[in-house]
Amino acid sequence: MPNKKSAAKKIRIAERNRLYNKYWNTRCKTTAKKVLEAVASGDKELALKRLDEAQSVLDKAAVKGVIHKNKAARKKSRLTKAVKSLFPNTADA
Repeated sequence: MPNKKSAAKKIRIAERNRLYNKYWNTRCKTTAKKVLEAVASGDKELALKRLDEAQSVLDKAAVKGVIHKNKAARKKSRLTKAVKSLFPNTADA
């Protein structure tokens, strides 16, 4: 139990931020999983579409400060690499 008014406010703010961060982290993980599912099924068009969505969500999460920009870049890079595995013998997918 907080003893001061400012401590009570900090608890409210921390809880609000926790829920906000949880929402964005869950959204990032879900979109990444959808990309990997599309890659596993071998559907090239769906994989490309979901990759665009995942990159957008990761960028938004990085801008909002939920995840670090380098973490977003790393995740986008790994997802892109997975999608490119569907396109052998092509330089650009």
